[in-house]
Formats: sequence, C-alpha cells, structure tokens
Amino acid sequence: MTMGILGTAVSGLKAFQRSLETTSHNIANVNTEGYSRQRVELATTPAQFRGGGYVGNGVDVANITRSYDQFVTNQLRSSSSAFGEMDQFHKLASQVDNILADETTGMASAMKSFFNAVNDVASDPSSSPARQVMISEAKLVSQQFNGINTKFSQISAGVNKNLELTVKDINTLASDIADLNKQIVADINRTSGQRVPNDLLDERDLLIARVSEKVDVSVLDQADGSVSIFIGKGQPLVLANNSSTISLSGSEKDPNHLEVFIEGQNASREIAGGELKGLLRFRDEVLEPARLQLGMVATGLAVEINSLHKTGFDLDGNAGTALFSFGATEIETKKLGVAAGSVTASFQVSVANLSPSDYQLDYNGTDYTLTKLSDNSTTTFTAGGTTTLSGPGFDISTTGMVSGSSFFFRPTYDAAKNINVIIDDPRKIAASASAATVPGDNEVALKLAGLENRSVLNSGTDTITDAYGQLISSVGSSTHSAQIGRAAQETLLNQAQGARENISGVNLDEEAANLIKFQNSYQAAAQAISVASSLFDTLIGAVR
Repeated sequence: MTMGILGTAVSGLKAFQRSLETTSHNIANVNTEGYSRQRVELATTPAQFRGGGYVGNGVDVANITRSYDQFVTNQLRSSSSAFGEMDQFHKLASQVDNILADETTGMASAMKSFFNAVNDVASDPSSSPARQVMISEAKLVSQQFNGINTKFSQISAGVNKNLELTVKDINTLASDIADLNKQIVADINRTSGQRVPNDLLDERDLLIARVSEKVDVSVLDQADGSVSIFIGKGQPLVLANNSSTISLSGSEKDPNHLEVFIEGQNASREIAGGELKGLLRFRDEVLEPARLQLGMVATGLAVEINSLHKTGFDLDGNAGTALFSFGATEIETKKLGVAAGSVTASFQVSVANLSPSDYQLDYNGTDYTLTKLSDNSTTTFTAGGTTTLSGPGFDISTTGMVSGSSFFFRPTYDAAKNINVIIDDPRKIAASASAATVPGDNEVALKLAGLENRSVLNSGTDTITDAYGQLISSVGSSTHSAQIGRAAQETLLNQAQGARENISGVNLDEEAANLIKFQNSYQAAAQAISVASSLFDTLIGAVR
C-alpha cells in the first residue's frame, strides 16, 4: 500500500517539476523572437487491477507541445512577403518621385527658365547679354538633365547592391534551414517519432519567416519532420537537408541589369513577393521607364531646338549650327551574339514618333525585324546588304549584316546623361531668318520660343513640358498606389502578427498563475511522499 502511494506521489512530483521547468522556460523566452509558448501534456498512468478494483498509478508526462497554428503561420508568411514587396517598392519610388517633382531638382523650372531666356532673345535679338543668358540657361538645362540621370544611376547602383545583399541573405537562410531540417529529423528519429524538438521547430519557423520577408515562399511539411521550401513557380529552395543557390547575373543587353537565377535558370519573371520582388518591380516599372522617358524629353528638346536653330543665321551672317549635342555617338548600339555586321543609329530631324523604349534589330538574311521591347511590337523591313532603315524617330544604318545578326540599342536611355551645349559664343545664336545683318530680325528666335507650346512629341500630341509632366504624373501615381498598398499590407501584417501572438505568445500573467498552481501541486505531491514515508515507518515498527 505504501509503495503504491509512494510511486503515485513520485510520478506527480516529476510531472509538476517538469511543468515548473516548462513554465520557467516560457517566462525566460517571453522576449525571444519566434518563440512559441510550450505546455506539458499530462496523462493518467494506466491503472492496475488489485483484487478489489483498478487502482490508479499516478500521472505521466505524455508530451511537451508548443502552441502553434499552421494556418496563422502561413498567413503571417504571406503578409510578410506582401508587405516586404510594397515597402521596398514604395521607399524607392518615393526617391524618384521626390527628384522629379521637386522644383530645385526637377526639370520643370529649368526648362521654363530656358524658354524665358529664348523669349528675351526674341524680344531683343541683337542683345549680347540676352544671348549670353540663353546659352547659360541652355547649359543649366543640360546640367539638370545630367544631374537627374546621375541620381537615377546612383539609385540603380543601390538597387543592384540591395539585390546582392537580399540574395545573399536568402542563400544563408536557406542553408541554415536545411541544417535545421537535418537536426530536427535526427531528433524526431531518436524518439521514434513520438517527440518533437519544439525549440528547433520555432527556430526553423523564424528562419522561414525571415525568408518570406525577402521572397514569397511555399512551405510543404514532410512526413519525416523536415520541410521543403519553394519559390517562384515551384523552384525548390530547400529540399530536406539540401539548399539551392540563388545568384545574380547581368543580361547580355545590359550588364548592369541584374537577373535572378536559381541553379543556373533565369527566374526573374517567376519571383513573387518579398523585398526581392519589390526591388525588381521598382527597377522594371519605375526607374528604367522614368530614365527612358526623361531621355525622350531631353531628346525632344535638343533635336527640335537644333532643327530650328540650323535654319537661322547668327549675328555674323553664318548659318546656324546645333545648340545641343549628345556626343560623338548619338545612340549607342550593342551587338548580340557573334554574327557579323555593324549598326549605327541617329535621331531624325523630327522625333515626334520617338518612344521611351529600347529596341532590338534582327536580320534573317532577307528581312530586318525591329522589335519595340516595351510592348514587343515589331516592324519588318525587306532589304539586304548595306541599307538605312527609318525607325520611329531615329534612323538605322547597317553594314555587312548576315543571317542571325542582332543588335540592341536604347535611343533615349542615355540621352539625359549625354546632352550638352556646344555653343559658347553668344554671337553664334541663330535668331535671324536671313544671312543679311538685319537689326531686329527675330523670326527664328520666335520659332525657338514658340517650341515651348508646340506639340512635338508622342506623335505630335504633347509639348516637351507635357511629356515631362506625364513622367511626373506616372511616377507620382505609382508612388501613391504603392503608399496605399503598403499601408494596407502593413495592417494585414499587424493583424497576422497579433493572431500569432494570441496563439503562441507568452502571457506573463498566465505563466505567473501557472507557477503558483504547479508549485502548490508540487508541494502537495511532496506531502504525499512524506505521508507514505510515515506509513512505511509505522509498518516497519509494527513487525519489529
């Protein structure tokens, strides 16, 4: 009898000691990120039949479990990915928006000052100070274009750096998750699948949550306790104790345009969610289109001013020359592949049909195909040998082309970077329509001033100022949408975090109550042992 009491009391003592240890563990990890509250599950030890009936044998620790909900965890991962994408996109888009819309850094005020200076020349074409101011304002315009392009280049370099850091973080986290998979499987096998290492599971979930902040993931639980993680459209990131490697590589067309590769396969288009997607979206949807549109505005201003200026005459009766230049090569071209041939490209006299897009020219031995890469629309030219093709706002001259020859070029991408003023002498301003020196002849100067309100871009529907306004509007709209999306995703993320905290978080008041409960239970079990000891002593004394 006394041995039964003693065994039962000892089982309770052990159970309540384990409960106290677990409660203490919860309290110690109240501020540990990713920790899930643990609880001891107790089960009645099977009773034994002892003549008069079944007699209980105390309590047993069935398991130590963590408070965990798979649905809430998946919701948290999904919300983290969505917020990471919108947060990254919004922060970067805001930078571009601030540059373009600000009066001091944007182009609107600089172009307005330039056209005001042209109007002053038209009002007094023989005034050397007015001509000098016009040249100075033209230089300021070109410098402003150059400055904005430089800022865009700096942002682009920052995006590439962030892409590299993000990919490095994902690879490190994936490797760590694979290592944890190995440890967890080993620990589960050690108990024949009856017990799980709760702290390791929490650690793995935390790492998966951090990966989800970088890129959207799909997590599949395996029977052995490991997890498989997939990104994009099913590309494996982690399988059992093996992890894939994500890498970055510049495209053939532009080495600075980094693409995401998973085990050698380009996955840039498949990447979804997270900071990685936010960086790629910003670059492809805001930064590069803004740079192309800015270049189109610079091209429209320079080409149209030059076209008019060349029709006039300066104070010495000489024919007008170009006021602006894009350098020795107006449009850079890049050969794709190894096929022979060469290509040069230059802007047409009118750039009304110019689009803010990159282009690719392919030759199949008979026909040329010019592809507008912004929408993949194509134009086919039938010609051979050496020929000049008339593109939308630019001309292309080809030499020595063979079947398979392919070239890539970006008419407006570097225009804002390369634009500069090549006239320094105020007497060289061609304001007159006649070679004869006629005081007050301002016919060409008036046309130059009128260019401010002439629709010369987008198929003759927009002025130069309108085109720049569209750029500001487009970037501003994207930034505003990103701001709204970010706020919405932040709310959903906070709700998901709150839901997880309600389920898995440690409540100190609750744990304090448990401490008292288990302490009292432990003391009661100890008292039962004392009683059993006293009864045993009595029994021994009776038979002496």
